[in-house]
Amino acid sequence: MTVQQFAERTGFSSALLTQIENRMVSPSLGTLVKIANTFGTTVSSFIGGKEEREFSIVRKEDRTTVSRVGLKEGGKSTYTYESLGAGKAGRKMEPFLVRLQPLSEPLTARSAHDGEEFLYVLSGKVTVCLGNLSDVLEEGDCVYYNSTIPHHVHSADEREALILAVIHAGA
Repeated sequence: MTVQQFAERTGFSSALLTQIENRMVSPSLGTLVKIANTFGTTVSSFIGGKEEREFSIVRKEDRTTVSRVGLKEGGKSTYTYESLGAGKAGRKMEPFLVRLQPLSEPLTARSAHDGEEFLYVLSGKVTVCLGNLSDVLEEGDCVYYNSTIPHHVHSADEREALILAVIHAGA
């Protein structure tokens, strides 16, 4: 498949896909979900590369941390995530531990892709933007939504926030 064909299937520009391929840009989780769906694989397969089995035990010291720092149409989104499901064959969900940083610039772009997402705030405060809704979640709060709704999450104040994110990529 050519880059142009892949761009048509994912809805991303050829330029963005080339930058991702050449490691010039670190893609968001939403972008990785779309790419993984197009390839018929999981996001974790890009990160962990572990042998796939019927179950997965991921030790804290064995998790791979991926940093995401990238400019998004007027806003800078910074977070790191760790796959919590690497190695599980045929999984339908992608669990991640995500460390969210506050926005340093106003946000205008949001992610949208097939599937569903469940977010549980472990620590800190998180701003969740879903369509026209914007709400602040605190420790112990959660949200469950269709990923086709344009969405974005970030720390709601000047401190890091920690969330458990479970993504079902959909079809």
